[in-house]
Amino acid sequence: MKQKGLSSAQIIPLGFLLLILLGTGLLSLPFATADGTRAPFLTALFTATTSVCVTGLVVVDTYAYWSLFGKIVILLLIQMGGLGIVAVSSSLFLVLKRTFTIRNRALLRDAFDLDSLQDVLRFLKRVMRGVFLIEGIGALLYAFAFVPEFGPVRGVWYAVFHSISAFCNAGLDLIGPESFIPYQTNAYVLTVTMFLIVIGGLGYIVWFDSFSTAKEAVRHRRGVRWFFRHLGEQTKLVLCVTAALIVIGAAATLLLERNNPQTLGALPFGQQLLNATFQSVTYRTAGFSAVPQGALTDGSVILGSVFMFIGGSPMGTAGGVKTVTVVVLLLSAFSYVRGRADTVVFRRSISFELVRKAAAILFFSLFLSLLSAVVLIAADGIPMQDAIYEVFSATGTVGLSRGLTPHLSVFGRILIILCMYLGRIGPISLALFFHIDLSGGKNIRYAQGRYYVG
Repeated sequence: MKQKGLSSAQIIPLGFLLLILLGTGLLSLPFATADGTRAPFLTALFTATTSVCVTGLVVVDTYAYWSLFGKIVILLLIQMGGLGIVAVSSSLFLVLKRTFTIRNRALLRDAFDLDSLQDVLRFLKRVMRGVFLIEGIGALLYAFAFVPEFGPVRGVWYAVFHSISAFCNAGLDLIGPESFIPYQTNAYVLTVTMFLIVIGGLGYIVWFDSFSTAKEAVRHRRGVRWFFRHLGEQTKLVLCVTAALIVIGAAATLLLERNNPQTLGALPFGQQLLNATFQSVTYRTAGFSAVPQGALTDGSVILGSVFMFIGGSPMGTAGGVKTVTVVVLLLSAFSYVRGRADTVVFRRSISFELVRKAAAILFFSLFLSLLSAVVLIAADGIPMQDAIYEVFSATGTVGLSRGLTPHLSVFGRILIILCMYLGRIGPISLALFFHIDLSGGKNIRYAQGRYYVG
């Protein structure tokens, strides 16, 4: 019997699309702009998309173009886009004390990529509490810097806006046309921002596992080794890979930019290290910049594109193909080279189905990014490194740009809008949305052919 209604694979992308259209309508209102004139449709659509998809690429300056109403709309779109439309709507169900059907629970399970329907509502409550707690802490920490600088009202508003934007890895800011470059020497502001970006990008499972294990460690007076040993394999992998990417990215950025007077070259070593670390963190889906992205060396552009493509970790607010996806494929390749039948990490094997899923995600995402870059180069006639940086930033929902976004043609803006949307929902989700059969007839078995690779 054919199932009635939309599937989760259709509802989730459709929910993001409807939220983008709602945001576009609100940002098209005359009082959404600072001068009271109606924003062009494409400008409103681009801004709504970059907010919902927590990307951060903008065609107009957020701080100057939009009114307070417009900025509040943008902030709400960031919050809903970062959490996911299903999580937000489910939370409203809880507040209104509406009954959750099995279908509602299944949708929530799919939105969070959980294994079962058991305790999905409890998981949602923990997520919402954790999100608002961390955003509240971030706003409080920001307030110590912004209130003295901008005054109590504006300072608190800036603290709340940037806390949500940083935690959701959106990269939209109200500081000015140079993003966080005015705070290039302010270790406090950059450190708070990095903290929020990293926490948001770790993933909810990692939060809860780390917190519960830490409580046990404190209760039984155990050390750091006991704590790490008792973490779940997903948590261990995410923490190790995240730390490694931050260190590698910071070291590589410092090496590539230390003699570049337009980025790190004019700073003392301590501030060079701080900004190199900030660049490493923001590469992987945050979108804030403390150094001019247009002045980066070619090596940093390549490094940044790779890091933007990788992104953050699963089940968090970050974008990209995700850290675990890349590591699973790397470990699988090493296992093959070493002649091992299983792919193993932390004494746990990785299923063949997960390796196949990781390969599909990486291949389709890379194909989408490269194809979009080629089309953008051909359509707008822009330099290759700028196009690749822009497209990888869009598909990775990062938001870093080499100053290209406001100068894109109408076609270029539409292309970047599509890249941001597909980067948020994933190209495989789009195939499932249109009922494209990715199984290739999974119940049919064919005789093996003689093919050769390598």
